[in-house]
Amino acid sequence: MAHQSELIAEDIHAYLKAQEEKSMLRFITCGSVDDGKSTLIGRLLWDSKMIFEDQLAALEADSKRVGTQGQEIDYALLLDGLQAEREQGITIDVAYRFFSTDKRKFIVADTPGHEQYTRNMVTGASTADVAVILIDARKGILTQTRRHSYLVSLVGIRNVVLAINKMDLVDYAEETFQRICAEYRDFASELGFEEITSIPLSALKGDNIIEHSEQTPWYAGPTMMSYLETVKLANDVSDKPFRMPVQWVNRPDLDFRGFCGTLASGIIRPGDEVVVPASGQKSRVARIVTMDGDLDEAIAGQSVTLTLEDEIDVSRGDLLATPVARPDHSDQFEAHLVWMHEDALLPGRSYLLKTGSTTVPAQITQLKHKINVNTLQQEPGKTLALNEVGVCNLSLSKTVSFDPYQENRTTGNFILIDRFTNATVGAGMVDFSLRRASNIHWQSIDIDKDARAALKGQKSRVLWFTGLSGAGKSTIANLVEKKLHSLGKHTYILDGDNVRHGLNRDLGFTDADRVENIRRVGETAKLMADAGLIVLVSFISPFKSERQLARDLLEPGEFVEVFVDTPLAVCEERDVKGLYKKARAGQLKNFTGIDSAYEVPEAAEIVVAGGDVPAEELAEQIVREIWG
Repeated sequence: MAHQSELIAEDIHAYLKAQEEKSMLRFITCGSVDDGKSTLIGRLLWDSKMIFEDQLAALEADSKRVGTQGQEIDYALLLDGLQAEREQGITIDVAYRFFSTDKRKFIVADTPGHEQYTRNMVTGASTADVAVILIDARKGILTQTRRHSYLVSLVGIRNVVLAINKMDLVDYAEETFQRICAEYRDFASELGFEEITSIPLSALKGDNIIEHSEQTPWYAGPTMMSYLETVKLANDVSDKPFRMPVQWVNRPDLDFRGFCGTLASGIIRPGDEVVVPASGQKSRVARIVTMDGDLDEAIAGQSVTLTLEDEIDVSRGDLLATPVARPDHSDQFEAHLVWMHEDALLPGRSYLLKTGSTTVPAQITQLKHKINVNTLQQEPGKTLALNEVGVCNLSLSKTVSFDPYQENRTTGNFILIDRFTNATVGAGMVDFSLRRASNIHWQSIDIDKDARAALKGQKSRVLWFTGLSGAGKSTIANLVEKKLHSLGKHTYILDGDNVRHGLNRDLGFTDADRVENIRRVGETAKLMADAGLIVLVSFISPFKSERQLARDLLEPGEFVEVFVDTPLAVCEERDVKGLYKKARAGQLKNFTGIDSAYEVPEAAEIVVAGGDVPAEELAEQIVREIWG
């Protein structure tokens, strides 16, 4: 790599020290397909002499084999590393590359241009300081340009380079350049960018990449490289209030108790006061411990261990902060959410929310609206599909500490995780905390659930019957209640069809409505169990997540899942209501077992084999397994 100084050979330690002291800039390239993102980065790497000899040899060979420039070097191949990318000539995944100059170090993310890879683009932008938005000078501003500009704004990037590329194909016309600049600034005026720097380029020819081009004598602004080397980043995280998520409590012996983490923002010194927002407890920093010895000061981005003067309660997942500018601490907030999974968002479903080192169950309580990222218009919707963006309210199972994303990108971001597959399904940016109504409090009640159940001579339970339509759930539940009634038990049945005549009459049969259907029934069953009753719930309840949600509402041992395992063929043969026939004919949409999935229970407390066994025998089996 030719650009490196002679220190590499003369004094490697001095060279490494010089590299360590350079500032780091993270930036992304984004824009529409074939605007030249990969070519631009490849050209930067080439012209800054950051290519190893073996990479150069491979690039020359690949350019001849799969390149798009004839016998010339195809710089894009330095970035398009996936086989599928090289075959199609597009970027699919996010490609990260490191390079450096005498003035600064860089990590660049080459992000995909296709709409279906929006989630990849958001991933690449989430840690960037600057966005380079490329525009093909021949095509001007396209839909994907608008989409990526909005997403760049959403993730908090405030410095944008408008790189108008392929100027060689429009004869380096200043009029074309100025027209695109004016149109883009008019569009971007709503996005909150602090600085937009427009540069005319030909990434393939190298115009205005490192040196000013003779082809654009009318342009007096910076070259791409000079801009990247000198751009001043506003809102340095070191200038923000101190925040450190605790990742680990280090207790090697009885005399040492340290709190390990990476400073998300601010500066900390021994003697500074800190607070744990979760408890309100305060102390002062005694030491800043590292492997290389104690520090007099730690700044944002450093990983350290803090010891405190007082023995206060601090655990993994807590946030240490400055008491003069505390973060929010709440179990509800509004956020922008980018959906990143093929399975749609279902409000009411329980997900895991991870922010920093804290993971808590959470629900989307309301999808307020979706955002058309091409037009920036708000649109109504009940769910979010892959790559869609919405504004929603979230409710968490416990309070967490956070800042609004626009104030602190590290403590204001989160991801949503599917509780069963552990897949990351969404990425969010906190807007602001939501406060509960101040006039609503838990009312103290002297008679509790155990007292109500004891008066009835029984223990509260919820028997949750699940299975396909026609499996026999309602018939078996009815027989079980009759048997319990004869034993003097106090019971009540919540049946799927009956409930939809009243409590859930406003719900349809989409996946989102099914989730809300079960959420309401779960809450109702909880209230009935609190009254000391034995509640029999007969619902298809096709999704494991919602059955788990109902289970989590109750105390251990109170929820008994009864899976009526009747084969689909038997259910269709019965077809008491004629629903399967309609579903097969396409007259009934979202029907479980036909065009909507049923997720089979994996660990039901009771499984009964519906089909050939009479319902009376199955009911007797259930009563016997529970009450002996």
